[in-house]
Amino acid sequence: MNITVAGTGYVGLSMAVLLAQHNTVLALDINAEKVALINQKKSPIDDAEISAYLSTKPLNLRATLDPQQAFAQAELVIIATPTNYDEATHYFDTRSVEAVVSQVAAINPGASIVIKSTVPVGYTEKLRAQHPGLHILFSPEFLREGKALYDNLYPSRIVVGEDSPRARTFAQLLQQGAIKTDIPVLFTHSTEAEAIKLFANTYLAMRVAYFNELDTYAAIHGLNTREIIQGVGLDPRIGNHYNNPSFGYGGYCLPKDAKQLLANYQSVPQTLISAIVSANTTRKDFIADDILKRLNNPSSLPLPQAGEGGGEGKQSPARAQSQPTVGIYRLVMKAGSDNFRASSIQGVMKRLKAKGVHVIVYEPVLEQDDFFGSPVVRDLTQFKAQANVIVANRPAPELADVKAKIYTRDLFGSD
Repeated sequence: MNITVAGTGYVGLSMAVLLAQHNTVLALDINAEKVALINQKKSPIDDAEISAYLSTKPLNLRATLDPQQAFAQAELVIIATPTNYDEATHYFDTRSVEAVVSQVAAINPGASIVIKSTVPVGYTEKLRAQHPGLHILFSPEFLREGKALYDNLYPSRIVVGEDSPRARTFAQLLQQGAIKTDIPVLFTHSTEAEAIKLFANTYLAMRVAYFNELDTYAAIHGLNTREIIQGVGLDPRIGNHYNNPSFGYGGYCLPKDAKQLLANYQSVPQTLISAIVSANTTRKDFIADDILKRLNNPSSLPLPQAGEGGGEGKQSPARAQSQPTVGIYRLVMKAGSDNFRASSIQGVMKRLKAKGVHVIVYEPVLEQDDFFGSPVVRDLTQFKAQANVIVANRPAPELADVKAKIYTRDLFGSD
């Protein structure tokens, strides 16, 4: 089958690679650098499986910047463009999806369109009403950043927002590319499929928020968080998974999906969904305050080695004596990912800076020399030497030699 995938982020590129094992796939993007990398069989995003498949598998995959070329021969168009949450309108910005639909309508209206971008509940039905001649269906994705292709190869489930021959054909394409064989498949109405996506991610956000608030309680009362979580998790209805405390839920999907679901509750009684959204703010407030308490107790701070390293980002002895320095170790949410959109540690960083704390950042994926006014230190040795406290949502082995400086809530070494 001739398939076009519009958008080459985690969702789009993992989908393109999955389907290019058995189909002819053309990936469309507006970023020339990403298109060039894909055509060189290199991944523009950090995902181990995508990189391996592009470099070693005989994929029938090309990328283009040209919508006419992308859509003209397509039998199936998959839309995986970003839909960021707009804080002003309390609604996903779906303009990129609508732009692709309009292009397909003008170039190849006979193609089937599958929306993989996350959208508000009821969106697909409205879009169909606006384009009565097009074949549009919605199918949510359930992927982790850095593990997107893996989660397509071993999917937890396949959900398609229509029960029709074309919907079953699409599900079969996903099953054909997967390694896992016994995959639950659910065909629903499009609106139910949209709700499944938002409710699933909001539940995950709730679980993160729950264990974070458990950790906050234990920290304030001097209790052992790890023992409490282990005891709670022994209940098989709860389980010992997705329970590691953090600075808050973040990444691209969970914050925006929870907010969009809350917006969909405009005329529906609720207290839990709004609590899930606000819990993340409360957690970041606590983390920032906890770090400030440590900074305000000079006897607890290891001294920075300001005279070592030199070069970019070097801290002066005067700075070291007058004001403690907080080092932010990695902005990304998860190991194996290069995405730090809406990462929780950024919220903590902003709160510290608002209190006048001097902050430096170590983040290898950053190309600029500063991040929101804070110096980016690219040399890890210099970074470790300059920081009094190193704030790490998820510490790594490379910080083992400065363990005394690390501030984290990580207990289990997992995402």
